[in-house]
Amino acid sequence: MIAREIMTKPVIAVTPLTPVKRLAKLLSKNHISGAPVLDKNGKLIGIVSERDLLSKRGSQVKSIMSEKVVRVAEDTPVEEIASLMTTRNIKRLPVMRGQQLAGIVSRADIVRAMAMGEHVALYTPIYDL
Repeated sequence: MIAREIMTKPVIAVTPLTPVKRLAKLLSKNHISGAPVLDKNGKLIGIVSERDLLSKRGSQVKSIMSEKVVRVAEDTPVEEIASLMTTRNIKRLPVMRGQQLAGIVSRADIVRAMAMGEHVALYTPIYDL
């Protein structure tokens, strides 16, 4: 099983100029805990999460987002994604098609695939996710 098969799409994304208040409403309304940050050309330039909202101050996404984004390709095995999430304490990973954002995989997506009976051989125990 690979990222393309379990990723969420289309992706709810924000821009660096998105007001933090609007971001909070977007996350709450869509029941998500983070979003990729795209520039005006659609290039992935960051990621922002509930943790960023709670721990950082600023009026726009650009002042609270994380610029170092761990990302995966569409053909990345789910086992590798789960391992990355566990070792780096990441809840979501942008899925790239070349330089374009194709989707996003969250821990919930992996659990959902497992619940639907898909075989996901994890390198790490499930309780570490």
